[in-house]
Amino acid sequence: MAVTGNAPRRRWRWFALAVVLLLAAVVGLLISQQPPGPPAAPAPTPQVPTPARPAPPVTAGFVGSDSCAGCHSEQHSAWRQSQHHHAMAHAGPDTVLGDFEDARFDYAGVTTLFTRRGERYFVTTDGPDGELEEFEVLYTFGLDPMQQYLVDLGQGRLQALSIVWDTRPAEQGGQRWFHLYPDDEIGHGDPLHWTGAAQNWNFMCADCHVTDYRKGFDADKGSFSPAWSELGVGCEACHGPGSQHLAWAEGEHGLADRGLTVLLDERRGMHWLHELERVTARRSEPLLSDREQQVCAQCHSLRSAVAEGYHAGLPLLDFYRPELLSDPLYFADGQQREEVFITGNFAQSRMHAAGVTCSDCHEPHSQALRAKGNALCGSCHLPSNFDRPEHHQHPAGSSGAQCVNCHMPERTYMVIDPRRDHGISIPRPDLGQALGIPDACSSCHSDRSADWAAQQVADWFPQGRWRQPSHASVIAAADQGQPAAQQDLVKLLAQPELAAIVRGSAAQRLNPALGPDQLRALVQGLADKDPLVRLGSLRAFEDAAPELRARFLAPLLEDPLRSIRSMAASQLADVTLPAEQQPAFQRALEEYEAELALHADRASHLGQLGLLRLRQGRVGEAEQAWDRAIRAEPRASGNYLNLADLYRLQGREKAAERLLRDALELMPGDGMLHHALGLSLIRQQQRDAALEHLRRAWELQPENPRTGYVLAVALEPSAPQQALEILRSGMDLHPQDRDLLWAGASFAIRHGQLELATEFVDALLRRDPGDREARQLHEQLGQAVR
Repeated sequence: MAVTGNAPRRRWRWFALAVVLLLAAVVGLLISQQPPGPPAAPAPTPQVPTPARPAPPVTAGFVGSDSCAGCHSEQHSAWRQSQHHHAMAHAGPDTVLGDFEDARFDYAGVTTLFTRRGERYFVTTDGPDGELEEFEVLYTFGLDPMQQYLVDLGQGRLQALSIVWDTRPAEQGGQRWFHLYPDDEIGHGDPLHWTGAAQNWNFMCADCHVTDYRKGFDADKGSFSPAWSELGVGCEACHGPGSQHLAWAEGEHGLADRGLTVLLDERRGMHWLHELERVTARRSEPLLSDREQQVCAQCHSLRSAVAEGYHAGLPLLDFYRPELLSDPLYFADGQQREEVFITGNFAQSRMHAAGVTCSDCHEPHSQALRAKGNALCGSCHLPSNFDRPEHHQHPAGSSGAQCVNCHMPERTYMVIDPRRDHGISIPRPDLGQALGIPDACSSCHSDRSADWAAQQVADWFPQGRWRQPSHASVIAAADQGQPAAQQDLVKLLAQPELAAIVRGSAAQRLNPALGPDQLRALVQGLADKDPLVRLGSLRAFEDAAPELRARFLAPLLEDPLRSIRSMAASQLADVTLPAEQQPAFQRALEEYEAELALHADRASHLGQLGLLRLRQGRVGEAEQAWDRAIRAEPRASGNYLNLADLYRLQGREKAAERLLRDALELMPGDGMLHHALGLSLIRQQQRDAALEHLRRAWELQPENPRTGYVLAVALEPSAPQQALEILRSGMDLHPQDRDLLWAGASFAIRHGQLELATEFVDALLRRDPGDREARQLHEQLGQAVR
């Protein structure tokens, strides 16, 4: 993946678990628990599909792209001009495009100097300690619309400079230096500084910018020995190691598939068939495999590596675990939000469902589109029906008449890099109106409202597909915490015609403890034939009770795909499995531990190791893992939160307080650190000091309902009016948070403010009309008010 330049400061997945652990303590101290719901109905044991695991790949070695040129000169020549070829190169006069003739760039009080000495290139800028230092540029990184530069900070650690050369022509605003975070002032202590983990090539970028990458991290020495077969994305990055293919070409014709590890021949012998009665072409032969899509998705998807060694022909999910559709990565309708690298969007599209592959639109060697403008879409979609004003409702030849501007809207990343959404969906300003998500119409007509755009579409296409229900409404409701959304998620998961990534994304939002319908749907999802549905269903059990995980997840320890097996093992680390399941568990757990070891350079994975060790009851090793994580990345707050909660569990409250105060010295604006310190001080009976930090947490993170809820609970005994004011504000921000609403109702009744209590109870009933306790309270309040 490319180094991202405008992503928000994200929390790691385990950060949420830390918050849950911390808040569990204060809730127990400050409020009584709600009575448990009815027991879940029995659900069937999942039957995981067990296709045979792939045969061991043919032993083949990487031989380099130049070995292909003799027989494939046309393809090799096209590739030489592509972005793939230029993904990474040694710095030199033929590759460096930026101005290194004593050019200067000012940012955040630092003047960076770019210089050249012969055929070597240097940059003088603020280093890890903030002091000016000269670094040699070793590699170029990318080509269009920008070029980044890599330097070595020692111990094999390559970093991407955040000051980047704009390679566009000057008349388009290019031929200049710019910073990836132009609206911030990223200093040397910031996690987003070019010397930090977010801009580390070894983890963030290398896998997709060189061929056959090996990280080579030595955890004991803290150093890298990276290795690769070829700089850039070479022929073998897509076709697999080529030595056996060369042997086939030289006469060993007995080798299967011409000695290739995979044949990318989905388009061979087929064509897009046009028929008189259809306005859209269809494949003359059905698409029976996703080989090509998997090859492209190794880089053109947002995923995490679970093992090294992927090459074309091997199962992608044996080496990568993809991200599903979730905020903040995607909008509720599945549109790209952050840099998600295409595949997740395309997998939702009607084109993908119809058998369209990447190479139907893109020439795979040059990466150029196979036709320009609307002619590309017109190769399948009848122009006489679609490429006319009656369809697109814009003057012919205008920007609005271009198919891609309505069906593949752009979103700009890294300041100047516009990328089209590959969901290839119809504009839905009605969803933008209802859910606050972008739509192509009002994004272009920025002077008009989404209401106006929705009415235009309704007038043009009164019976159009925009009238069809959208999963976006369900996803948005689920993310807002609306109870009714759980049943709607069950229905989404049960619709086989939906894209698997949508079904898997619905599954991961289900709560198996809420009722028999959710549990039954998830159990079926765990056995689904599509791995994305199994993955989403598995993720739904992350916080489930141990007995639920033990009962339903064990079959996935023998899933045919490593990324699912290893995740199942991580979720079963704190349960006791029967003896007959132990061998499968141990094998899958070894795979998960190997995954964590592969990324032992990252605070995120060291933090996950801490959680694993805690689940295993290996408390000392958990503490060591979190301590290493903090040293690896001192400004990753989640590890402080986890370690502080471990100290709490051990009764080491003073140690937790010291740790959190140290963290706040580095990150004074982190609301959850203030929140955790406030809880620690409450447990130490230091109420006034605790309130100071709990107030600060609410000020810094009002988007988290727990900060307001806990502050109000702590204030209520001595300052009930302040508590109610906080809860009233919280109700406006978080109308779906039951704890916050219930506390507001309870406190208002306790202090004789019955009209305010009625407001909170009405909000509870809007959230869930079937909430029996809220209905009873509503009746009691009605009688009291009368």
